Amino acid sequence: MPIKIPDQLPALSILDNENIFVMSEHRAANQDIRPMEVAILNLMPNKIETEVQILRMLSNTPLQINIDLVRIHANPSKNTPTSHLDAFYRLFDDIKDKQYDGMIITGAPLGLKDYEDVSYWNKIQEVFEWAQSNVVSTMFLCWAAHAALYHHYGLNRQIRSSKLSGVYRHDVVEPHEKLTRGFDDEFWVPHSRYGEVTANDYQSIADLNVLAQSPEAGVYLVASEDKRQVFVTGHPEYDPTTLDEEYCRDVAAKISPAVPVNYYREDNPNNAPMSKWRSHGSLLFNNWINYYVYQITPYQLDAEHIQTSITGE
Repeated sequence: MPIKIPDQLPALSILDNENIFVMSEHRAANQDIRPMEVAILNLMPNKIETEVQILRMLSNTPLQINIDLVRIHANPSKNTPTSHLDAFYRLFDDIKDKQYDGMIITGAPLGLKDYEDVSYWNKIQEVFEWAQSNVVSTMFLCWAAHAALYHHYGLNRQIRSSKLSGVYRHDVVEPHEKLTRGFDDEFWVPHSRYGEVTANDYQSIADLNVLAQSPEAGVYLVASEDKRQVFVTGHPEYDPTTLDEEYCRDVAAKISPAVPVNYYREDNPNNAPMSKWRSHGSLLFNNWINYYVYQITPYQLDAEHIQTSITGE
């Protein structure tokens, strides 16, 4: 069974044209099954692009998933039409009385800004705390991963002297961990960030398990002992052209960016990029929704049963 997508959301036709199995709300209404309830808090400026990327990753799961697209505030967007936001997004304040099986919090283009200087820092902290009681498992991507580590564990990122940009080889640290089940010993992931939390910092927290890392890009995949938090420092959801678009944007802005490594054929930006991470990305999201959400979540989804399913009491 596929992910359930609102009938008029652009992602529905985009993914259908890619031969990805998705289901409209109308069709899903005829199925008698308790679907997974997943919230996607989209912090990226171009929300349509990001929602398509994440929905693509979720669409290969055999489970039916209801999606709530969520935004942190009602401020006007320069990159997403107001009509789209009004039609498909809900404000966090409007969904915080609801419980979810899973939640995904995206990255944000805030890599060089101190957390306390982020305009919605207090609100995102509220989301982090709310998820502890109202979501079975939360996946944090890129900036959100570092921000959540800072909030929950006091681990502050270091700012690299240059942006980490490219596709990097990674190694599985815990091959018998369910989240990395089916991973190859070596796999590739795109990264696009300035921030970094060191392996020693992760290892200083007994509750955190490092599951995958890279010699060049550092720690990539971390999970809390109770599986309720998954921290992903890279971008397994990226389209094949996303790094190219970021690079061309920075060139046009005269930032003089470095060429993303291991990305263009022969490392030449005049050549086409190579996509070699998407099978891993799909498997990661499938493992998360299956082992960290579906296998743990209660059938009756409310705050009391969420806590009981996690504590076993």
